[in-house]
Amino acid sequence: MLVLSRKVGQVFTIGENVVVHLLGYGNGRASIGIEAPREVPILRDDIKVAMAAGVPLHEIEDALDSRENQAQQGEETQ
Repeated sequence: MLVLSRKVGQVFTIGENVVVHLLGYGNGRASIGIEAPREVPILRDDIKVAMAAGVPLHEIEDALDSRENQAQQGEETQ
């Protein structure tokens, strides 16, 4: 495994056509932006595992929407 340290605003490239931007970090999280051709699949590991386990895509999307709504409500109360 290659481990990179980057500062906000810095970029690195994977292969010839995938570019990763470090957009920000804080609270134990990093925000990244990924530029890649449409034919290059980019999946978070939890989604990939759920799909491999046969969880229907609509259930994965519903769970993600629910998590996002809970996170937004938590931010609003702080």
